[in-house]
Amino acid sequence: MEKKKISIIIPAFNEYANIDPIYKSICQICKDNSYIWRLIFVDDGSCDNSLEKFIEIASDDSRVTVLNLSRNFGKEIALSAGVEEALDSDATICLDADLQHPPELIPKLISLWEKGNDVVVARRTRTVGKNLIRNFGAKLYYWFMSKVSSLQSYENLTDFGIYDSKVMSSFVRTTERNRVFRGLIDWMGYKRAYIEFEAPKRASGEETYSLRKLIGLAVHSITSFSLWPLKIIGYLGVIITLTSSCLLIFMIYDFFFNNQEFFTAISKVIVINTLLIGVVLIGLGLISVYIGRIHTEVINRPLYIVKEKINFKK
Repeated sequence: MEKKKISIIIPAFNEYANIDPIYKSICQICKDNSYIWRLIFVDDGSCDNSLEKFIEIASDDSRVTVLNLSRNFGKEIALSAGVEEALDSDATICLDADLQHPPELIPKLISLWEKGNDVVVARRTRTVGKNLIRNFGAKLYYWFMSKVSSLQSYENLTDFGIYDSKVMSSFVRTTERNRVFRGLIDWMGYKRAYIEFEAPKRASGEETYSLRKLIGLAVHSITSFSLWPLKIIGYLGVIITLTSSCLLIFMIYDFFFNNQEFFTAISKVIVINTLLIGVVLIGLGLISVYIGRIHTEVINRPLYIVKEKINFKK
């Protein structure tokens, strides 16, 4: 029986100190001769010596290939670049380079995939050392997405998982530039299973996902998979119109029947104008986000640019 081919994709940005540990961990997994293994490192425009380390490893191990992107395109795009190079595989495994996605869980992922699951995703039960602000932000994000999106998703899911070849073939057909890997996988459906794990502290180096980037990722997720923010403005407009109408009726009644006024004329104008201006500004801000996304898609630039491919067969 022909052996199945499994590709492991690791996007990296300034992860020099973590490259050797994760490579050695994965080598332990790859001792299983039941499969044909390939390891794809995607250097996402690193400024340290990550690329040199990748090239050094690839020169000694024919199973290791390296994609060198022309600049930092972001983790979601780097993952997409790796996926496109792994389309000839029977399954693709994605994980981070910082060792917060434990490689020792890979055999369990493969076992569930072999049982007929097209997607097997790892879910964090907790992250050691995660600060309260990020933890609260994550819970708020997942709660909001569960309310406004039609996607069936679960809290604390990660990119760490195994994906069947037909899933990855569907994934590369998606065209959006501002993409969220997890969101697209959830959107596609397919038979899936989950495993749980406790994420350790980052092995070395600093977090590459700043709070600003995480907020940006959340905005991309919401605007990619939900029109609810735009609908909120419509609902808010209706509420304010009804409230203003009731207030106007009360003012007319008070003027003609009580012969007294609780509010001066200028106060009424100021309050009403402030509310309406606030609604208009919020609406314009949300609409601009969606228009900006349309602009990005219409330009139709390449999703990424590969500067160099290392150890790939011609």
